[in-house]
Order: sequence, then structure tokens, then C-alpha cells
Amino acid sequence: MSLNMTAATDARLILSDDALDRMLELFLLAEAAVWITADSGLDAEPRGLGRGHFRAAFLLKRRPGLGVQELARLTGLSKQGASRVLTDLISAGYAHKTAIGGDARRRPAELTDAGQAFEARITQKLRAALGRAYRVAGMENAPAAATVLKALAGAVHRDADLKS
Repeated sequence: MSLNMTAATDARLILSDDALDRMLELFLLAEAAVWITADSGLDAEPRGLGRGHFRAAFLLKRRPGLGVQELARLTGLSKQGASRVLTDLISAGYAHKTAIGGDARRRPAELTDAGQAFEARITQKLRAALGRAYRVAGMENAPAAATVLKALAGAVHRDADLKS
């Protein structure tokens, strides 16, 4: 074995199709659980905002100044879908856009105070669910879980500057 071998080529990390299918099943079930948790908070929102609105608000909190194109790339939404989600957040008073240097073509979005409160209400529920899961799995497993998720996300978002 070469000393320059990377994790991607390390034969010890090859899993069987059955093992990968079990992990994929767990990932899909975990994703469903995350969205069920988020939906329980979104159902209480008076404006009828959904998952896409929360995802956009969360990303705007983590990356203030996102534009439609960046939001579409990060979420997998079409540019039209990302534009609609941002328009809905702006209409709800949860976000606003500002032209950069007077250039109306470049108008990054930011959350308003009400938008930050909306995002925080849903995120609080998700943090509690993640915290419970980490306590069950054991905190010693948290770094490995983060590494796997970052590698999975990075496969799609190589240039997204994934926040640690």
C-alpha cells in the first residue's frame, strides 16, 4: 500500500452493495425524519411557508448575501424556483434584497429580523432532534458523521465552501 493513498482509494473503505444500501436506507429515513421535524414547525407558520422557504432562510442565515443563482445551486432548485422562494420570503417580510453599488442586476438577499426569527423557530426543533441523535449515537461518533455528510455534500457542492 502506498503512503500517498487517499481515503477515496483506500481498499479498507470499500463497502458491499448491501452495506451501502443499508446506509442509503438509513440516510433516506433520516432525511424523512428531519423534514417531519421541520414540517411540525412549518405547520405553525401563518404564512404557509414550506421546506424550500426554510432551506433558503437557513442558507441566508449561514451565507448572508446569497443571490438567486447561488441559492439555486446550493439547494438544487431551478433558478425560477429559487427566485419564487426568495420572492415569497420577501413578501412575507422575512428577507430583503439590496442592489450592490447601484447595480440592480446583482441583488443579494438577506434575512430581516422576522426572517431570522422564522429560521430560528424551525432550526431550534432540528437542533434538538440532532442533539438527541448524537446523544444516542455517542458524541465520539459526531466527527465521523460530520465527515461522511461533508464528503457526501461535497460530491455535489465542491465549491460551496462547506461550513464546519
